[in-house]
Amino acid sequence: MYLTRRLCRLLAGLLTASLAGAACAAASGSYPSKPIALMVPYPAGGASDAIARVLSQPISKQLGQTVLVENLGGVSGAIAAQKVLSAPGDGYYVFQGSPNEVILSPLANAAVRLQAEDFQLVQPISTAVLALVARKDLEASSSDELIALARSRKDKPLSYGSVGMGSLYHILVEHMQQLTGTKMTHVPYKGAAPLVQDIGGGQLDFAIVPFNAALGAMAQQGRLKLLATVGANRPALLPNVPTISEGKLLKNFAFTIWTGVMVKKGTPPDVVQRLNQALGNVLQDPAVRAGLEAQMQLVAAPMSLQEAARFYESETARYRGLAKAIGLQPQ
Repeated sequence: MYLTRRLCRLLAGLLTASLAGAACAAASGSYPSKPIALMVPYPAGGASDAIARVLSQPISKQLGQTVLVENLGGVSGAIAAQKVLSAPGDGYYVFQGSPNEVILSPLANAAVRLQAEDFQLVQPISTAVLALVARKDLEASSSDELIALARSRKDKPLSYGSVGMGSLYHILVEHMQQLTGTKMTHVPYKGAAPLVQDIGGGQLDFAIVPFNAALGAMAQQGRLKLLATVGANRPALLPNVPTISEGKLLKNFAFTIWTGVMVKKGTPPDVVQRLNQALGNVLQDPAVRAGLEAQMQLVAAPMSLQEAARFYESETARYRGLAKAIGLQPQ
């Protein structure tokens, strides 16, 4: 009898430990157990939103849970970034962002309290070609002609738009003015979509914005002018459009911008790894690649978390250097 009771207690202990271990394993592997919000920091209709719409269903399939796209514009995208930081760091609020929101906005706006280090880059998604676009009746057809026109308009400066103070598109035009000795008027918007609409409607003179299919259609329809691209070389998707640096006045003026999926720093490593693997698989999906390319995006090669961390650190230093070069100060 004694041996039987002792054996029963031993077996019960082993069973309890086994169940506990199984429960722990299930808990660690249960992410995601509910829908995930993919926060887009600009209104619907812009390039960021289009990218999110391409990604959301394939990510949902990879993770086995619905991924809902949520748009929230304002303050160069910092409002949406802050919303992600205010949510629990559990992987259920992820951020589709760029250097605009997480690196540059705190350098330009004293009210923005976040820092690049508050986020962890899970996976870069794509790189956008930047384009210099102008209203259809602007008296300029190239970047050099735009600069010449700006120099002649001392009493009535040209207006240019961006997605907010401290956004890359604002900084690049400020850098352009610094290099050419011109003065222009900055008009901030909550997103690229309303900005481009105002250029198409003639209310805004020009801007540097990510090139996408909607922008290309407007250029083909004659609703705006595509003056130049901003990269080091002519992109394959716009072989007949010169780069800014091909002109005489802005040599070596070459920039692009990337988009990536990020989480709040301190999100559990197994959750971040799950997202990294899912996004890596999505980026190799031919349908996703075609969808991103249709939005004029250059698809990123999948990165490990270690590679993504090194890339993010390098990019943070690069963009902070650019902001310092133009004397950007928080206001």
